[in-house]
Amino acid sequence: MESILKMGVFRDKVLVVEDEFINREILGHILEGSYDVTLAENGREAIEIVAKSKVPFSLILLDLLMPDMDGFKFLEETKDDEKIRNIPIIVMTSDESAEVDCIRHGAVDFITKPYMPEVILARCERIIELYKNKSIIRSAEKDELTGLYSKDFFFEYIRQIESHEEQKPMDAVVVNIEHFHMINEMYGRDVGDEILKLVGTKLPDAFITSVTKEDVTYCPVVLGCRPDSDVFYLYSEHNGEYGELFGELQEEIVRLAPVPHVRLRVGIYHNVDKSESVESRFDHAKLACDKIRDDFTKQIEIYSKEQNESDLYHERLINDMEEAIENKDFVVYFQPKYNIQKGDKPVLSSAEALIRWNHRELGMISPGDFIPLFESNGLVQKLDYYVWCGAAEAIKLWRDKYGVTVPVSVNVSRVDVYDPELENKLLDILNRNGLTPADMMLEITESAYSDDSTGLAETVRRLQSKGFKIEMDDFGSGYSALNTITTLPFDILKMDMKFVRNMNKDEKSLKLVELVMEIARFMNVPVVAEGVEDEDQLNKLKDMGCEVIQGFYFSRPVPEADFRAFIEKEIS
Repeated sequence: MESILKMGVFRDKVLVVEDEFINREILGHILEGSYDVTLAENGREAIEIVAKSKVPFSLILLDLLMPDMDGFKFLEETKDDEKIRNIPIIVMTSDESAEVDCIRHGAVDFITKPYMPEVILARCERIIELYKNKSIIRSAEKDELTGLYSKDFFFEYIRQIESHEEQKPMDAVVVNIEHFHMINEMYGRDVGDEILKLVGTKLPDAFITSVTKEDVTYCPVVLGCRPDSDVFYLYSEHNGEYGELFGELQEEIVRLAPVPHVRLRVGIYHNVDKSESVESRFDHAKLACDKIRDDFTKQIEIYSKEQNESDLYHERLINDMEEAIENKDFVVYFQPKYNIQKGDKPVLSSAEALIRWNHRELGMISPGDFIPLFESNGLVQKLDYYVWCGAAEAIKLWRDKYGVTVPVSVNVSRVDVYDPELENKLLDILNRNGLTPADMMLEITESAYSDDSTGLAETVRRLQSKGFKIEMDDFGSGYSALNTITTLPFDILKMDMKFVRNMNKDEKSLKLVELVMEIARFMNVPVVAEGVEDEDQLNKLKDMGCEVIQGFYFSRPVPEADFRAFIEKEIS
């Protein structure tokens, strides 16, 4: 290594393969001033040297006539060698007639004997520089692991094709290996890389086979790209049927790593509008792909013009969000939560803060429209902060007006969890309003625990140490393994409302509610049941030992001013 880094400057490695001792010494003397030189007597020795070298060679100077393994045999045997095939080779011989054969065998240049130092140095410098530039271009062009194009090259290639080729109908396809991180975590990165290479190799071939199934002599346009760790782009000649393409590939993934919930999820923009930018076409396909995230009833989603209108609507919401916060167009609503174990009548115990958007032009916008949107692009962090502030101000107002404290649960999104200032932000809001952490409970969804249990657990424990109570929200809707729940930090289990909603419809749903209650008892944590709509549900939950419930049986979420009626009724 010291010879390579001589004088603190990187020196290219050059391998000289020459059987005559004097010629080897001459070449070594000519090159040693500019390069790190290694000498070999024949082709066989050269192969062994390259195989053992930890630092790659930049150039091989190869004599043509040698014992044991001559230059021609060396070129023939190493054309598929992983470590040699990308090293440029200059052939050295006194036989000028051999030049054409050498080039055909893979050599890139030819030097005739006797050796002229200036010629040798100039040739070496030029070839090394050319191949370095080629290597840089190759690295920018291809994803090293899968051999597919890089995103920038992929997009530019499409633009170039469409500027010269006939206007064939094309499809933009986005393929995501859903929950791929679980493969790396459970089986290691080597297995993960094998799956990525498998998909990168077989996916384009599957599309080619599909397009050519009626005419095997026709070679369609199918381009592949891996723009992200577990995402693939394909640009394929239009095909109306993709349903059977992914079955075999999905089976191979499961065979290599039988991980639940890992699957290929696909979004397709059929017969793309070529007046749109290439990037936009794949944005559309990705939106379709993302639309079925965690929906295991569908593997393929087709982008449509209706969806485009929805995209424009969502873009409008994103653009209007900052101004809406400034103008207080977002309104914090509160839904009461009642303790049903303290006596004959339910007792108001707390509330949940929920957000509503009264858009100045579009009217009331459903949280189902904007919350998932803001969660996907990180804007939910600003919205959560807005809610935290509104909830704290309401708690203070009620305390000042009625002399009672009604704790409020607020949502903490996945984005918030990774904010290093999360703890300070929450404490600052509480301090400004004269509150303590006991006054504001923090709801974190079960799926957030499942995605990164270790990182999230550290954040939650820090918050608990400050006095915050943590509710695991939507329990039963995610994918937490039961044996890991016991290791996750939380203080309250909040049952997913779908369980409660269906508990009177069938025995199986009722048993699931009982199972959640058993889990909570085992872990010695209280349960909050949301979605309670009738007295029968209330009574069954009470008999099971559920402590707190919320739902339309008591009230829909209401503005802060309307919520005061619940407090007034309680204290009257």
